[in-house]
Amino acid sequence: MNADKMILGENAVYSTDCSKTGLNNNTVVCGCSGCGKTMSVLEPRLLETFNSNLIVTVTKRRIVDKYKQVFKQRGYAVEDLNFIHPSESNIAYDPLYYVKSYSDIKFLAESIVMANPKKEKSIADPYWDVSAVSLLSAEIAYTLMTKENPSFADVLSLHDEIDFWEEGGQIGTSLDEQFAFLEKKEPHCYAVSCYKSFHRLPIKTASCVFTSLNVCIDTIFSPELRKMITTEKKFDFEQFAKQKTVLFISTSAVNPALHSFINMFYAQAFKSLFEYAEELPNGRLPIPVHMLCDDFATGGRILNFPEYISIFREKQISVTLLIQSESQLESMYGRDNATTILNNVDTYLYMGGCMDIKTGRSVSERLNAPLDEVLYMPIGQICIFRRGQKPIVTTRYNITKNKLYLSITQKYERDLDKNSR
Repeated sequence: MNADKMILGENAVYSTDCSKTGLNNNTVVCGCSGCGKTMSVLEPRLLETFNSNLIVTVTKRRIVDKYKQVFKQRGYAVEDLNFIHPSESNIAYDPLYYVKSYSDIKFLAESIVMANPKKEKSIADPYWDVSAVSLLSAEIAYTLMTKENPSFADVLSLHDEIDFWEEGGQIGTSLDEQFAFLEKKEPHCYAVSCYKSFHRLPIKTASCVFTSLNVCIDTIFSPELRKMITTEKKFDFEQFAKQKTVLFISTSAVNPALHSFINMFYAQAFKSLFEYAEELPNGRLPIPVHMLCDDFATGGRILNFPEYISIFREKQISVTLLIQSESQLESMYGRDNATTILNNVDTYLYMGGCMDIKTGRSVSERLNAPLDEVLYMPIGQICIFRRGQKPIVTTRYNITKNKLYLSITQKYERDLDKNSR
């Protein structure tokens, strides 16, 4: 299969064929807001993608409208997950759709409970989160065992119905009879086991755990997203891996709640794609998958991401992470995990304009240049670091000179003008 190109700057074009370059395709793009990460990195990657599958997170809806027809003409299936206006999506994301085992149930519950980025740095007793994961796992497992063709909306409905009270020093809940009936049929099932862990808690502790889980669920699952989950056509990771597909994910730069939902999606995407590749004879996805993550460090943590990025290459998975500073990444994932992420990207693009001292020092050491030269780099100048190669100082890619870009942009603007009349 032919490999796509990766354009990082003027006269800086690279192959994505790992067998030729000896490098992984994981890339960090670091630069302040407005430095041109979208036009100089994200859009060129779209222009040069003909052979890989893409998952693209964007905050600018025009990117989707501009490029979806381009990919259709290239023979791609184009899926559109619009979390800003979920009713406009042509596909649905239902977290329950990808649950196939008990470990998947726990993984999903942890993804939801731990979606709040503050929990990574919290000094609070992790017992509360562990108990919340146990309760949510019980609800998920019960739904899967008792509903035909369930969706996560059914899990949310079950959770909404829960009421509890003190009963002889223990708690009683509105679900006691349902779980008691299930226990008679399957006394040692996962749902009953998880539910008992919650049911044995003192009333005050149970109330705190339940409130904590409520906050997580209310933060992530808005009424619009709950409705979208029930849409019949679901995004299928295995099908995505088998045929040429681009998935656009639209989010809002000013709605943090959406970030948590999207990062939960990414957590399941990485896990599902990795496990599917493991099932194949050669252990690799049939079509390389690249994920373009805009504003990567502004949303919630992606569960287990530092572990996954270290093993992406062998499965033909790669990511481009757009961040504003290394401090931002460290704030989200913690120092050790941020270091792990950066250590597993073979390409680092610094686009300047960043006044963050930590990032400046990191780049100055990589470049072997004084700190002030890095902090006050001329606008438009960039530094490219590739493992095993000397740094390159050049200028950001001028996409306005790209004939294909001009053609696509002119058509997009004509269509806009036509539709506005």
